[in-house]
Amino acid sequence: MDLGLLFTVPLVCGLLATVIRVPPMVGFLAAGFILNASGVPAFEGLDVLADAGVTLLLFGIGLKLDPRILVRREVWVTATVHVAVSTVVAIALLAVLGLTGLSLIAGLDWRGYALIGVALSFSSTVFVVKLLEASSATRAFFGRTAIGVLVIQDIVAVAVLTGSTGDLPSPWAFALVLVVPGAWAIRWVMGRLDHGEVQVLFGVVVAIVPGYLLFDAVGLKGDLGALVLGMLLASHERSGEIRKAIFGLKEFLLVGFFVSLGFIGLPSASDLLIAGVLVLVLVPLKVVGFAVLLDRMGLRHRSAALVAGALASFSEFGLIVVDNGVTSGVLEEDWLVVVSTAVAFSFLLSTAAAAGRERLVTAASRWLPAKDPDRLLEQDRPIDVGHAQAVVIGMGRVGRAAYEQLVDEHGVETVGVDADGERVESLCEAGLQAVEGDASDPEFWLRLTRAEDLDLAVLAMPFHGANRTATTRLQEAGFAGVVAVVVQFADEAAQAREHGADIVLHLYDGAGHTLADEAAAAAGLHSPDD
Repeated sequence: MDLGLLFTVPLVCGLLATVIRVPPMVGFLAAGFILNASGVPAFEGLDVLADAGVTLLLFGIGLKLDPRILVRREVWVTATVHVAVSTVVAIALLAVLGLTGLSLIAGLDWRGYALIGVALSFSSTVFVVKLLEASSATRAFFGRTAIGVLVIQDIVAVAVLTGSTGDLPSPWAFALVLVVPGAWAIRWVMGRLDHGEVQVLFGVVVAIVPGYLLFDAVGLKGDLGALVLGMLLASHERSGEIRKAIFGLKEFLLVGFFVSLGFIGLPSASDLLIAGVLVLVLVPLKVVGFAVLLDRMGLRHRSAALVAGALASFSEFGLIVVDNGVTSGVLEEDWLVVVSTAVAFSFLLSTAAAAGRERLVTAASRWLPAKDPDRLLEQDRPIDVGHAQAVVIGMGRVGRAAYEQLVDEHGVETVGVDADGERVESLCEAGLQAVEGDASDPEFWLRLTRAEDLDLAVLAMPFHGANRTATTRLQEAGFAGVVAVVVQFADEAAQAREHGADIVLHLYDGAGHTLADEAAAAAGLHSPDD
C-alpha cells in the first residue's frame, strides 16, 4: 500500500501542477512533503533512484556540452566570483539573523557559518536543466552559458567537499586519465549499437560504471564522473541517439529526486522562518549578482538577465555539505531540515518568477541603455541577414532540407538560424548561410538587421513549444511575411494555426510519395504514360 502511494501521490500532484500551468516537478516536490507529513515511509531504494536520475541527467548534459564553453571568461570567472561573493553575503545574513536570538543560528561557530554560506552559494543543476529543457533552451546561448556556470560550480563543489571533510581523494585518482583512452573503446562500441533497448542499457551502464562508480571509488564526486564521460563522448555522431534513448528513464528517476527532498524532514515553525528568510533575501541577491557579473562580461542586458534568472535557486549539493557538517559535529541535525526546506522554497520561488520573467526581462532590457555592439560577445551581437528573402529557423534535418530546397529549387536567398553553435559552424563550413540565434528570444528579431525585407519564415525546430513561441515572437516583432511551421501531431497543427502560422506541414507528409518515387525509380518501374 505504501509503495502504491509513493507512486500515486506524485502522479496526482504532477497532474495538478500541469493543470495550474506550473512544471510537474513542483508537484513532485510537494508530493514528497505530503507523503512525509502523512506518515508514509520512504522505501529504501528512493535515494538510489534519485541518485541514478541525477547521474543520468549529468551524463546527458555532458553528451551535448562543448567543453570549450567552460574556459570562456563569462563562464568560469562568473561562476567562481559568484560563489565567493555569495558565500560572504550568506554568512553576513546568518550573522544578522543570529542577533535575533534564534537558537539554531546562535549555536554556530565560524566553521558552521562557513559551511552554511558555501552550501547556499550554488545553484541547482537538476532544477535549472529541467527548466531549460522545458523551454527548449539548453542549446540557446543563454542556456549554454547557464549550464557552463553550473558545471564550473560542480567542479568548485568537489574542491569544497574535499576541504570540508578533510578526506583527500585516493592517489588512484590520477589513474582517471586512463578514462580518456578508455572513451575511445566506448565510442567504438557506440558506433555498432542497435537502436532501442540496447542503447538505453548502454547509456545507463556508461553513466554509472565508468562514470559514477569509478570516480566515487577514488574519492571524487560520482556525478562529476558521469558528466566527464558524457563530455568525452559528446562529439560522437550517435551521442544524440544515446541522449534521447535514456531521456524517458532519466525523467522517471528524477521524480524520485524531487520526492526525496520532502522525506529529509518536516520543518518546525522556526525552521520555516529561517528557510523563508534565506530564500527571500539570498535568491534575489543571487540573481542580481549573476546579472551584474554577466553584464560586465559582455552579454546583452537581456541575455545576462535570462542566465541570472535561470540560476535563481539553491542547490541540492548544499544538502551534501550540510550533511557532512552534521556528521562531523560542526552543525546540528536541524540544519539539514532548514537547508532542504530552503532548497524546496527556492524551487517554488524560481518557478513562480518564471511566469513573469520574460516580460520583466524584456521591460528591463529596454529601459537600460543599449550597449555598444563592438563591446558585446560575438554570440550576442546584432545579426545581419543581408538581402535574404527567407529565413529557416531550426537547421536540423528538416530545416536543412527546407533551406536547400528554397535555395536550389526556387532560387530564394535564404539564411538558416539555429541555437546550436556547433551546428552553425558545421553548416557554414559546408557553404550554407547560417547564423547562431535563439528565435524564442523576443529581441532576436530586433537583432536582425534588415529583417523587414524577409518574405518567408520557416520554423523547423524539433520542439513544438519552441516553434509556437517563435511564431508569437514573429507577430510581436511585426513580421508581415508568411510563416510556415513543421509539426508532428494533429493537435500541434491546430495550435500552430491558432498562433498565427500561415502554412502548417506534418513532419511525415509527403514521405510516402517520396519513398514510392525513389523505390519505383530504383526498380525501373514507370507509369504507362512515361
